Amino acid sequence: MNLINQIFGTPLGWIAHLLFLLVRNYGLVLILFTVVVRVLLFPLAIKQQKSMARMQLMQPKLQELQKKYAKNKDKYQREMAKLYEEEHYNPMSGCLPMLIQFPILFGVIDVVYRPLTHILRIGQETIAKAGEILISISDTTAATNSYLQELDIIKAVQADPSRFSEIGQEFIDQITNFDMHFLGMDLGAVPGWNLTPLILLPIFSGIASFLSIYVSMKLNSAGQGNSQVTGMNRGMMLIMPIFSFFIAVNYPIGVGLYWTVGYVLSILQTLVMKKFYSPEKIAATVQAQMEAEREKRRTLKSVVIDEEGEEVVTEQKVSQKEADRRRLAEARKRMAEKYGEEYNDEDEKDEKQK
Repeated sequence: MNLINQIFGTPLGWIAHLLFLLVRNYGLVLILFTVVVRVLLFPLAIKQQKSMARMQLMQPKLQELQKKYAKNKDKYQREMAKLYEEEHYNPMSGCLPMLIQFPILFGVIDVVYRPLTHILRIGQETIAKAGEILISISDTTAATNSYLQELDIIKAVQADPSRFSEIGQEFIDQITNFDMHFLGMDLGAVPGWNLTPLILLPIFSGIASFLSIYVSMKLNSAGQGNSQVTGMNRGMMLIMPIFSFFIAVNYPIGVGLYWTVGYVLSILQTLVMKKFYSPEKIAATVQAQMEAEREKRRTLKSVVIDEEGEEVVTEQKVSQKEADRRRLAEARKRMAEKYGEEYNDEDEKDEKQK
């Protein structure tokens, strides 16, 4: 896990370092970093809203397929895949914003645990030498837990700078002037399961998580008529607060601060999305896009060779029904080739005759 955290922590660490050069306050750095992440992910949130609207518009066709192939699940899955392909819908697109959050969380954990590396940009040789001094003068867990070492070095230097004098005054000045406190909280401290004031942040994190999902469900209920989507959101409203509380309890306060502020910003984002990108507006836009795509499919292009042996592109206007039939036939043919099945166009001919 440490290696994964470091992989994502390296690029995020540079962002945090640049923010620190601007504000010189570690708590504000984490808050501004959370804002930057939310702004960068906002286009994905819009894409997620569009994906939900497209799924909602496809519900009648999906329900028809469920009834038609109720006794043949394999056939239903194939036909559903064909429908997704025909409507240019990617079922994973709606999950992308949430999936991206986890690599970012891993990176934030690394940034909070290793502020000497990421925020102050102190060289690894210097940090290693400070670690050796720390081990020689203390009986803390720094000797066995390297991931806590940078936080322990900061505490040790600030408690007694003279013990690290051999490293140099510049190193001592950097750390003694580095304040990891924000609103009276030590951002490097881990709340744990003890009943101390620090436990308040994990509680706030769980509450913020619940409110974020609850507000999203209430404001976007018009675009979530699908019972599967509603059920999933209700499940998330129970699971995510527990997960958020667990993260904030077992990791330094800085991680919990990032996580909590992220949910508060998520609520604000939902309000903005409701005003400017409401499910109704998105659904109307997506429906217009789907109609435009169907209109394109009505015009079928073909290449013929004229009398002089040159290629000529011709266009043929067909009915919506015929365009959809040909499109579906082509999709079925590709799916049959993909799964190694034999394609039979007799069904397509019978359907055309109907």
